[in-house]
Amino acid sequence: MWFFARDPVRDFPFELIPEPPEGGPPGPWALHRGRKKATGCPVSIFVYDVKPGAEEQTQVAKAAFKRLKTLRHPNILAYIDGLETEKCLHVVTEAVTPLGIYLKARVEAGGLKELEISWGLHQIVKALSFLVNDCSLIHNNVCMAAVFVDRAGEWKLGGLDYMYSAQGNGGGPPRKGIPELEQYDPPELADSSGRVVREKWSADMWRLGCLIWEVFNGPLPRAAALRNPGKIPKSLVPHYCELVGANPKVRPNPARFLQNCRAPGGFMSNRFVETNLFLEEIQIKEPAEKQKFFQELSKSLDAFPEDFCRHKVLPQLLTAFEFGNAGAVVLTPLFKVGKFLSAEEYQQKIIPVVVKMFSSTDRAMRIRLLQQMEQFIQYLDEPTVNTQIFPHVVHGFLDTNPAIREQTVKSMLLLAPKLNEANLNVELMKHFARLQAKDEQGPIRCNTTVCLGKIGSYLSASTRHRVLTSAFSRATKDPFAPSRVAGVLGFAATHNLYSMNDCAHKILPVLCGLTVDPEKSVRDQAFKAIRSFLSKLESVSEDPTQLEEVEKDVHAASSPGMGGAAASWAGWAVTGVSSLTSKLIRVHPTTAPAETNIPQRPTPEGHWETQEEDKDTAEDSSAADRWDDEDWGSLEQEAESVLAQQDDWSTGGQVSRASQVSNSDHKPSKSPESDWSSWEAEGSWEQGWQEPSSQEPPLEGTRLASEYNWGGPESSDKGDPFATLSARPSTQPRPDSWGEDNWEGLETESRQAKAELARKKREERRREMEAKRAERKAAKGPMKLGARKLD
Repeated sequence: MWFFARDPVRDFPFELIPEPPEGGPPGPWALHRGRKKATGCPVSIFVYDVKPGAEEQTQVAKAAFKRLKTLRHPNILAYIDGLETEKCLHVVTEAVTPLGIYLKARVEAGGLKELEISWGLHQIVKALSFLVNDCSLIHNNVCMAAVFVDRAGEWKLGGLDYMYSAQGNGGGPPRKGIPELEQYDPPELADSSGRVVREKWSADMWRLGCLIWEVFNGPLPRAAALRNPGKIPKSLVPHYCELVGANPKVRPNPARFLQNCRAPGGFMSNRFVETNLFLEEIQIKEPAEKQKFFQELSKSLDAFPEDFCRHKVLPQLLTAFEFGNAGAVVLTPLFKVGKFLSAEEYQQKIIPVVVKMFSSTDRAMRIRLLQQMEQFIQYLDEPTVNTQIFPHVVHGFLDTNPAIREQTVKSMLLLAPKLNEANLNVELMKHFARLQAKDEQGPIRCNTTVCLGKIGSYLSASTRHRVLTSAFSRATKDPFAPSRVAGVLGFAATHNLYSMNDCAHKILPVLCGLTVDPEKSVRDQAFKAIRSFLSKLESVSEDPTQLEEVEKDVHAASSPGMGGAAASWAGWAVTGVSSLTSKLIRVHPTTAPAETNIPQRPTPEGHWETQEEDKDTAEDSSAADRWDDEDWGSLEQEAESVLAQQDDWSTGGQVSRASQVSNSDHKPSKSPESDWSSWEAEGSWEQGWQEPSSQEPPLEGTRLASEYNWGGPESSDKGDPFATLSARPSTQPRPDSWGEDNWEGLETESRQAKAELARKKREERRREMEAKRAERKAAKGPMKLGARKLD
């Protein structure tokens, strides 16, 4: 039987990547890129080939192998594995790049920031302090070639070949025999008399000064060049001069050098170094300190290197969320760092955390997730959205906090394209019907109408036919004026989804009723919509062959392409952050009589209501909330009125105001045949909207609309003829639901219902308290003789 010797290199779990070596410290070592065979994880492999007649170098290489294997410190090159044979030595470390190559690459890419250099030098000095003060070891080889940089930009000290004990054990320093290394030796080593007094760290600190000079000025040509600091920053020059002083006795200990540079105004006193130091000790920090750190971190990330954010900050953020109970404060920096990741990395690192966050009951986390959804929605696949995210998000529709309800409505703009048939056409529509009908916040009802108009193209044909007309018609009767405007514009933006019969028999009658609305902004939009619908009907009447083309989208399947008309409606829908309704509410600090001017009509049970998030109102008032800022084609550019509303937030009675809608000069329309693209190109759903009201017959002495001179100028002393109109309860019953399906019935007496519910809860609470008192008395039993009666 034959036995074959096993090849240890072949059985080694790491392999070299076939390419030229990257370099390494001067000497026999060659640095190669490598990877782990099992996982493909990148590593660096230092290779030393044993040559005959080089026993001294071989002993130095083996000593370096042993030192690296036994020394463990965050700032020293991390040993992973090693292989020693008669022919070679293999030392496997974390994946690193020689500092010289790294600096050259960064210069070509735009230069290395002083922040990065300050932290890199901090790490090297800290490693020297560990060797000298804690291990009593002299590195004896500090230079550019002995420093390496990992993928996070962290500097690591290597090149341990010539290390020796500071206590004299094992003899003196080994002989280098390499001129490139000997030029970094301090001048006192040339004095063989031994009369020079020096500290054990003196030689290494001289070499540290040489390293600092090379980092800022390039390769050191000769020792005399150290006298000129060159490009070394002024804040570092005094400390540098201490390092390269001729007297070795005055060279500072590495620990004191760090202390000096960290002093206020020092080279290492900056936000980047402080952030790194905090991250190194984050496990022992108090929860309050962590919260404050993560809150301030996002402000600094823009100034930090990208590799540092990806490989050092991101793991700490993920760990803080998983195990540190950091909560919502990690979201902002997490998504900021996520911009630096590739799509694959984002899927692996960020998405699992995001999915887990959606199941959290923390309101702060939920609302931040909803506000920042646009940053990660493109990385979510449809199964994940429908099974793991949507079931948690819909709870926000029932939340008692108006801000969460509104953000939930707005998030549907991003989730709708990824929802399946059941979630979109059934579950979501039920929640929207309830919000539009029962939500007490007018702006939330408004936003619900806005959102429905924008996602209408994704609905199935049967759902569109059953829901859209009923929902927008209901919105036109809302007491909140912006909701009425939203209903009108909803009809306009989804015009291609209605048959000609629906336009004539269902939509135009509703719009005509709004032409005498008390609010001019509602009337303006109603007239525009009427002219556009009439133009469409007239074109089909003139050429009946166009009917099929005009109604091609009515029975078509849901398609994102049909949503182009609504693409520019809501600025909040595009940005995902600013709130349309908050614009309506907080533009004016003073409370305007938003609803007092509008005659109240009975609120039907099928009311669509939108939720407000007052907080974002004033932020985007100049962007997408101007309906008349863009060209409406044949539609006239009308003036819009200032609307205000006072809404009581459930969180503290905060007064919210309706938004101010921009006023533009009244211009005559260009032609009756309005192009529907003008509706699509026009503004957004962010306009001051107010409550609908049924119109009463004109008061005695009030002229009819046809009697006014609409084209001529009005005298300044005449007010708006419609402003005096008062509404009375509509005689026509409004529909209870969107269609014939099992939509929730709507309450006509919402206030009485709430009062009745509160009374029942108080009664139940009183009965529970009486039952508990009876149980306590029964449990005590008869009193013993002499016992005190405590109750």
